[in-house]
Amino acid sequence: MKRAPVNTLNSELLSEISSVLTNLDETKCSGMVLTSFSDKVFSSGLDFNEMYESRPATIRTLVSTILEVIIKLYGSPFPTVAVITGHAPSGGCVLSLCCEYRIMVQNFQIGLNVVKLGYSTPLSIVQLMVNTIGHRNAELALTSGRLFTTNEALRVGLIDEIAKDRASAFDKANDFLNQFKVIPPIARHFTKQSMRRALLQDVSINGKIYVEDFVSLISRPKVQELIAAYMANMKNKKKNSN
Repeated sequence: MKRAPVNTLNSELLSEISSVLTNLDETKCSGMVLTSFSDKVFSSGLDFNEMYESRPATIRTLVSTILEVIIKLYGSPFPTVAVITGHAPSGGCVLSLCCEYRIMVQNFQIGLNVVKLGYSTPLSIVQLMVNTIGHRNAELALTSGRLFTTNEALRVGLIDEIAKDRASAFDKANDFLNQFKVIPPIARHFTKQSMRRALLQDVSINGKIYVEDFVSLISRPKVQELIAAYMANMKNKKKNSN
């Protein structure tokens, strides 16, 4: 991902990711690493500029596109690794959860903190978290909007390995992908699909309902107020850091 400064997920970037995933599928890709150009942020999550004081159609497009990415990435026939080289809150965490393996560099945070902005985590995303760290850990994390440090994320199972830097993370990613060179791709794909079918079917069948629920929730005045306050806070932090 390369959308300066922090890989904010707007409709355009998500559409590009979706197109890349389609191309990788069509060319029979043997493996993919999802990472960031930044050594500070993997992805800051969904673009609030497309959710604050936006028309319902704009929000609808944004959410529909990330669900499209989730289906393609989570259900990809090729093995996938997230190399997390920076903070991964919200949508950044979601993208990493869709990958089969997660390697994170030290001294960053990851998690789903959207509850702090006044809206709940969509059911499909909740299930991604439950599938990864278990129901109890997911419940505690999601209801509190917890962000895990790299070490905490490893302990709870949110990531699989820790790396000291980007180069080390890519070495570990290659090690993970190389193990599948001796595995028949079709057998691997069918096994992966059987393990992930329930969530994929849920998103495919109920995706439109989830989108409309999200649009309705984000459009509430109180949620808009919280988003505005968050955006103002981020703007002040950026101003003070310059």
